[in-house]
This record gives sequence, C-alpha cells and structure tokens, in this order.
Amino acid sequence: MFGHKAGVKAVRRAVSTASQLGIQSLTLFAFSSENWRRPDKEVSLLMELFFTVLQRELKLLDKNQVKLNIIGDISRFSPRLQKQIAAAQEKTAGNTGLILNVAANYGGRWDILQAAQKLAEKVATGEISSSQMTEDALNEHLCMQNQSEVDLMIRTGGDYRISNFVLWQAAYAELVFTDTLWPDFDEQAFRDALVIFASRQRRFGLTGSQIEEIRAI
Repeated sequence: MFGHKAGVKAVRRAVSTASQLGIQSLTLFAFSSENWRRPDKEVSLLMELFFTVLQRELKLLDKNQVKLNIIGDISRFSPRLQKQIAAAQEKTAGNTGLILNVAANYGGRWDILQAAQKLAEKVATGEISSSQMTEDALNEHLCMQNQSEVDLMIRTGGDYRISNFVLWQAAYAELVFTDTLWPDFDEQAFRDALVIFASRQRRFGLTGSQIEEIRAI
C-alpha cells in the first residue's frame, strides 16, 4: 500500500506535467479488470484509496481546468464509490483543459467487446444494418470515442508488455518502455519519454519517403 500511495504522487506529477506541456489527453491505468484477482485485502485498500483520492484531488483538478473521465466498467464498484465517481465527473464536466482519463476496472478487450455488443444490439433492433458495422461505428462506442487515438504509450517498471490497455486506440501508438517504477516517474522521466517520441518517424502504413513528401507540402 505504501507503493500505491506513492503512486498517487506520481499521478499528480504526470497530470501537472501534461497540463504544462499542453497535452490534450492523458490516460492512466489505475485498476485493470484483472486486478480483482489480487488478494482481497489489497483490493479493498485500493478501492478505499481510490475513493479518498477522488475526494482529495477534486478541487485541485477543477481549479486547473482538468476534465476527469473515468473509463471502465464501474458497475462492480460499491455504490459509495460509484456516487463519488459520478460527482467528480459532473464537477469537472465543463472544464476546458487537460482531459484526464482514469482507467478503473478497465480492460482493452472488454472495451472492444462492449462496443461490439452495443452495435450488435442496434443491428438486432434494425437501427442499423450489418454492413454499417464499420471501424468508425465501433469507435463511436468505445470509452474514449470523442478523443484522438493514442499517440504515445509509456510503460513503466521495466515490463515489456501493454497489459490489455487501450488496445484499439493504441493501434498506431509509439511505445516507450522505461525501467523507472511508476512511483518514481517524475517530470523529467515524462519529458524523456516525449523526447523519444519526437525522435521517431510515424508512418501509418506509408513509406518514409512518402512521409517526407507530405511534410514538404
């Protein structure tokens, strides 16, 4: 729990850095749909920490025009926590600064599945035809449907995997892996990752020469 609490400070630093740099959207993985498998005591303490942080940080987020957006299946959370989440999102709904997506009880596969189920229901009721089940239509039902696709995904802690995180949205994301543990992830570590991102050529299926031609226009 000491590590989880230290991680909250890293969240604060990341949000501050993203806001200062004019980043439009920041998504943080707080609790995955697989994390329920952890010991009951740890899960219980994490839920309490989540509730406490929402209460404590809300005024600061609102003051700095941060719009809070909780993504994931929150139905499994306690009514008390669900109420706090709703209140926090409502409080910051009109803010025009950084969009802070906090993934809680979230999984990339779940996100795609729930979007597909919503489309299937529309087909079943005749609202749309099966031919209208396009990538764009699916994207409209994902958790971050009104936001741009992920440009950069940073994985801390020395792990070389994306752990079922925003699978659809990160199709063309640049991946940066760092040995820095999340509680130690500070402004400099964030900026270092952005420098690596800026040094890469993003081609989106094109060749390097095609990208250079486009840039020259």
